[in-house]
Amino acid sequence: MWAQCPPVLPLLSIPSPDSSTIELGPLSIHFYGLTLLAAIAAAVGIAGIRWTRRGGDWDLIFRVAVWGVASGIVGARLYHVITSWNELPDEWWGPFAIWKGGLGVWGGIGLGVVVGAIVAKRSGADLAKLADCAAPALLVAQGIGRFGNWWNQELFGKPTDLPWGLEISPENRPIEYIENGTFHPTFLYEALWCFAAAGVLLLVERRFRIRPGGLFALYVLLYSIGRLWIEMLRVDPSHEWGGVRLNVFVAGLAIVLSAAFFVWWQRRWKRGDAGPPPKPEAMAIPKQR
Repeated sequence: MWAQCPPVLPLLSIPSPDSSTIELGPLSIHFYGLTLLAAIAAAVGIAGIRWTRRGGDWDLIFRVAVWGVASGIVGARLYHVITSWNELPDEWWGPFAIWKGGLGVWGGIGLGVVVGAIVAKRSGADLAKLADCAAPALLVAQGIGRFGNWWNQELFGKPTDLPWGLEISPENRPIEYIENGTFHPTFLYEALWCFAAAGVLLLVERRFRIRPGGLFALYVLLYSIGRLWIEMLRVDPSHEWGGVRLNVFVAGLAIVLSAAFFVWWQRRWKRGDAGPPPKPEAMAIPKQR
């Protein structure tokens, strides 16, 4: 069937992998999963270095990571299952098939942050400072994680003839775009946006005096701005309200809430702080080990 649809490719384009797995004897290793592991390792490493430089220790980072990552994966999958139920494999194991993709970033960030914050709070850590340490780390992790979509040839954008168009195999193209060979590489757009946003956060942190916790709000704001315009390029199936993709509304809401929180948080701090900025305090020894 697909042989009747010859690829229409520009002279320059980004190729997609021929396979998303590697077979090692009876084992099938999915590159999507390896990409997620690399993203997690990067987040833990960056957040840990930033936290220990502020007087914290690695023990708390590892405990927050274990609970936060596990909860994040559950939250991300739940978000996808709830919002894209019709895209799941038509098998009993469909809701659990994360190796086929289908992790909603919003659900992952939401549940992962909540559970991680609970663990940190019970350990006596300063949540605002810890959140600021994690903010650029999460952006780097999300940027790396988007390459998992490249391995699976999923979540790409509209057709394009630009030199960086992404080649998509016919069997992975939406039926309405079966004649198109290259598409916007939204995975790459989001990855580059996340890496650039992480750099912006580090620059803001170095150049400006902001209240602890403000950097995390800027993380949500910057990511949501990028996700808003990238989401409008995507052509994968999605629930819509009034012809607009659901995640566009989610990103818009996140932009409004994070921007409002940042402004309120900083103004409240300035009104209540007439003196010089407080000196950083050493992290308290965790209550539970």
